Amino acid sequence: MEGLRTFKEGVLKFENRVAIVTGAGRNVGEEIACALVAEGAKVALVDSSPERLDRAVAKAAKSGSGSALGFICDVSSSEDVQRMVADVVKSFGGVHMLVNNVAVTDRGVNVLDLAEEEWDRVLNVTLKSLFLCTKYAGRQIVAQNSGGAIVNIGSTSGFHARGNATAYSAAKAAVIHVTRSIALQLGQFNIRVNSVSPNKVGSPVGMDEEPPGRPRKNVLGRGAVPDDIANAVLFLLSDKASFITGIDLLVDGGATVAMAMD
Repeated sequence: MEGLRTFKEGVLKFENRVAIVTGAGRNVGEEIACALVAEGAKVALVDSSPERLDRAVAKAAKSGSGSALGFICDVSSSEDVQRMVADVVKSFGGVHMLVNNVAVTDRGVNVLDLAEEEWDRVLNVTLKSLFLCTKYAGRQIVAQNSGGAIVNIGSTSGFHARGNATAYSAAKAAVIHVTRSIALQLGQFNIRVNSVSPNKVGSPVGMDEEPPGRPRKNVLGRGAVPDDIANAVLFLLSDKASFITGIDLLVDGGATVAMAMD
């Protein structure tokens, strides 16, 4: 579905604000970056794939009055994240917003057969990256004394049992809970921290295309698209949400409600 974005109308504005979006080379991260550029933000798109990143930056740059630059980064590496944040500051002059979106998943493996290396990979990219990016981007925001906002992308997989994604569901549950802890710690610096939890939006984690006939069950009767998540993220980043911190916003079309009805 196209044309769902509402913020292009100028309801929210992010001129002179700098945002970092991880996992920005595809799907939800790409759409969040484009939506921020549409509202005038200077956006650092972060991804590990040069090919995905080049395409996403080109798309974002055409989205509106803001600007977009790409930054290759292994977000599970402390050294890489520190370098990336320093490069963003050098390019844009600061950091005001952070969207921890990047994730990878294990798929279809019982916990008895899940390799330790796969567990580590999923937790490092999906959860450790949130810690590292929040630590180093957060230090920059505090040093600026500007206040800011962080949005972490959770998942309904963090709320219910998954028979085929042990590490991913563990990581996403942790995202939701660590968001509250970080919000408690960073409120004194006027940094708001929230999370958004989607359900089956766009192409699955780790895939570029959505499989045909992918089952989706929710109250609204349609599949989510990346715009749905981008709209929620932009609201939580904006001054319209200036008294909101430490919450998880379910953007799932009522999928969680539908599960409870079974």
